[in-house]
Order: sequence, then structure tokens, then C-alpha cells
Amino acid sequence: MEQRINYLLKQFTADALSPAEKQELLALATDPASVVGDEIAKLIEAEEGAATEVTETEKWESVLNNIVATDKPQKTPRSILLRPLKWAAAAAVLVVFSFTAYLSLNKKKEHVFASDVAPGKNKAILTLANGKKISLSDALTGDIAKEAGFSITKTSNGELVYNIAEAENANDTRLNTISTPNGGEWQIRLPDGTRVWLNAASSIQYSLNIGTAKERLVKLDGEAYFEVSKNKAHPFVVETAKQTVEVLGTHFNINSYEEEQVTKTTLLEGSVRVSHNDTNESEVLEPGEQSLVSARGIAVKNVDVDEAVAWKQGYFMFNNEKQESILRKIARWYNVEIEYADPEAKEVMYYGTVSRFEKISKVLHKLEQTGEVRFDIKGNKIIVYKD
Repeated sequence: MEQRINYLLKQFTADALSPAEKQELLALATDPASVVGDEIAKLIEAEEGAATEVTETEKWESVLNNIVATDKPQKTPRSILLRPLKWAAAAAVLVVFSFTAYLSLNKKKEHVFASDVAPGKNKAILTLANGKKISLSDALTGDIAKEAGFSITKTSNGELVYNIAEAENANDTRLNTISTPNGGEWQIRLPDGTRVWLNAASSIQYSLNIGTAKERLVKLDGEAYFEVSKNKAHPFVVETAKQTVEVLGTHFNINSYEEEQVTKTTLLEGSVRVSHNDTNESEVLEPGEQSLVSARGIAVKNVDVDEAVAWKQGYFMFNNEKQESILRKIARWYNVEIEYADPEAKEVMYYGTVSRFEKISKVLHKLEQTGEVRFDIKGNKIIVYKD
């Protein structure tokens, strides 16, 4: 991420940012959690190292002029002495101001949508071994199911918790399934203590003896983030249509939607072994790595893990991603259909961060700021145009 920010700042000083890159830098500069200020400080320190026999005021003015140069004339700063970190803070503010002014002057007037769609929310169905279905979003807080040897409780924050008598559980291979629809997500604590965050249009299936079985097996369709309870004697295994993931105790995310060409496993902590179901290839991931499983095999790359788990934190994060891929995520979360009036709009790239808890119009307006796409909302359908 630091390299990317450094690149964007250099492009900014050279007045060479594309419209999408302008949006990207603005989003990073306005994000309190970003490291834009740190990178600006590095640029300032580099300027200091290169300068010879100039006053601190002259150093400041030189760097500041490079950072905030735009088409709009800037007033020369007053002659003041600032420590490097204060320089960075002031420069960061001026970068944001500069971009905001630029966008205000150059972006098209934001059009008003005729209708809107609310974001997804906590919504899931629990299917017990006997076939009984329980709507978890409608169930009251407290015990929602009791059978021989176990009870299931819904907590005040919406998490599903299993309480199982271990003596009665050892040979209980009955299966439970938790599934979320489009526009739904849910958090579960499995009988073995593992925590799972289930994204929209996803499901997991597991046996009630998962806490004591030799192999703790979970079947996943869709996307889920796992924090696995450590138990060396009982490896945790996640099966999807294309791959099998083996782990002892770790934090990782799996994206295995059927409509996606590859299954992505992103490791945040610990280690996992990813095995291809058809080719028998396998790779061991280290933190910060992501495997991509396709019909051709397994590829591994280093990634920004924040992007992979952004959905769990309540926002969309797109890193130079195609519009078609972005809109599949939006369709699942907002439970809408996507229709392309102009197929070439699928190829438009976008970089940015957007809250998942805004109405869909807010998200679409963000995407429209690239100046390359336009949307209409008609009931439950989003129509996409290439501008």
C-alpha cells in the first residue's frame, strides 16, 4: 500500500494522475486510517536530504509547492518554521483541499436516481438435521433450538452460539446448515469454538460432533471469514467446489462463489494448506498471501489482506478492479440484478473504498465519479451505461 501511495503522490506532483487515480488518492487522503501522511513525510525528508544550505522555510516552500500544485493558483505560505511531522500534516490537509477543489470544479453534476435500494443486513436461515428451518433474523435473543445433547443460542449482537454436552456429542454426525440470502450476512460460533462470519449468498454445513471429530470438516459455498479454534489433534478442514483447505488454528478468508472464475483464499494469521480438488496440487500459504484456484491449477501472490476482509469490516474495497467484478459483489449485497446497456462498461477499472451500509445510490455515485460509467435504478434492477 505504501508503494502505491508513493506512486500516486509522484503522479500528482507531475500532474499525471488519471481520473481514476485522482479518485483513489482523494479516498486515501480522506481516510483517517491511511498512511498518506507518512508517505508525504517521506517525500519531505527526501527533499531535506537533497537540499544544501537552504533555510527551513525554503525547504518547506519547495516541497509544499510540489505537493499542492494544481491548475488553481496557490498563495505562497507565510514564512514559518515547522517540524517535519507538522509539515506532513499540513501538506496532507492541502492535498485533500486541492483534490476536493479540483473535483468540485471538474466533475459532472450528480444525477438523482428515481428509486433506491437499502443495504443488506443480518439475515440467515438455520437448517437443523431434521429439516426444520429457523429464520435467525426473526428469532428472539436466547435459546432458539434444543435437542438431545445440544442447544443453540442467539446472542444480543446476533451471533449464533452452540452449547453441546461433549459426552453426548462424540458420535453425533447430524448435519446443520446456515445459509444467507442475497442481502444477508451472519456470524456463528461453531460447536468447536471456531468463529465464522458468513457473507451474502453463502452457506456452511457441519456436523454437531465438529468439536470432537478427528477431522473438523466444514463445507462452504460462497464467502466466509474464519477464526479457527486451535486444536492440533483435530485439524480443521474447509471444503469448497474447487479446493480443500487444511488448518490447525488461524485466521483466513475464502471466496468461493460459483459465478467467480477462481476461488480465493487469503491468509491473515497462521498457516494453511490449499489443495486443488482436481489436480491434487497444493500450496502452503504464509500471512499476507492469497491463493487463486482455477481449472488450470493454483497460483499464489502477495496481497493487501485488508481488501479481502473489507466486507467483514463493513465496506467494499476495490483495488483497480473491473466494474463487472465490483457489480457482482454489489448485486449479492443489495439483492439486485445487473443489466449492461453497454457491455464495454464491464471493463472499466475502479479503485476506492465505499461503505456497505449506505443505500445503493451512494455506492453508484462513487463509481460514477470516474466519469466512465453511469447507472440507472429501475426497481430491483441496476442498468449500467458506458459514459
